[in-house]
Amino acid sequence: MQSTSETLAAYSDEALLAKFPGFTNHYATVNGIRLHYVEGGSGQPLICLPGWPQTWYSYHPVASELARHYRVIILDIRGMGSSDKPEAGYDKKTMAQDVYALTQLLDLPSVSLLGHDIGGMVALSFAFNYPTATHKVVLLDSGHPSEGMRYMSMLPAPGTFEAKMDGNNPYMWWMSFNQIKELPEQLLAGRFRYVLDWLFQYVMIDERHMTEFDRQVYAAMYNHADSIRAANGWYQAFNQDIEDMKTYSRLSMPILGIGSYVAYNNMNMGLPAVADNVEVLGFTDGGHYLFEENPAQVLKAVLRFLQ
Repeated sequence: MQSTSETLAAYSDEALLAKFPGFTNHYATVNGIRLHYVEGGSGQPLICLPGWPQTWYSYHPVASELARHYRVIILDIRGMGSSDKPEAGYDKKTMAQDVYALTQLLDLPSVSLLGHDIGGMVALSFAFNYPTATHKVVLLDSGHPSEGMRYMSMLPAPGTFEAKMDGNNPYMWWMSFNQIKELPEQLLAGRFRYVLDWLFQYVMIDERHMTEFDRQVYAAMYNHADSIRAANGWYQAFNQDIEDMKTYSRLSMPILGIGSYVAYNNMNMGLPAVADNVEVLGFTDGGHYLFEENPAQVLKAVLRFLQ
């Protein structure tokens, strides 16, 4: 029988690199924090930013193919995985500063960004704040926090809160729950697998694509109180993100939005409102975790857009 330390070692960054042939593990201190990232491939740089409740490992279905064409840098954003989890700095502008500081450290004057979920929010903030350093942006099921969040329903529309999220009436109760300070980590430390299993079942069409191993990887990271607190910081900063959004100019660089059945409608309305050169695709035969459910379709669209 494996010990707890042996079990956790199976889900360490070093062990997980076995699923990323040709990638190497790195740390960098930038913008006052230590960030973890993995890197593989060569060519034009592509910064990959994951979302909640995952880590850099979420790119494993697509990383090897992306690295055949680009220098791929997959980052644990501030508060995620093996990166630092400070008490503050979870507004997307500061998190974009983290990414920009890393590109400067790596001597990358211009990069493309691929972001999913919270990572997409950071990617779009990077584009707003560093447009001359942004080549192209790909967003999966994401956009920048905006005023529309203030009008999300407290209650689900009658008949819409079932086993699977309703794409026309999405009810995302965790957006409110994650605003609460201290209580979530008290309730969920050591029990985060319950959240993971419920969430994957709710927002994926076929949650079997999120394997048992995948779930164990994320549970091993998010079971810790500091990880829950830091990840919730991404949500608790939404009010500041909305205020920052009011100061930004429209974007002109090419942007590709890819929306699953749970987010396509919102992305199709929201992205053209902030950018001039936008393409939005709907992969509505899959759910929120697009890398797991639709890796081939995602890769085809991303590689075509970035070329």
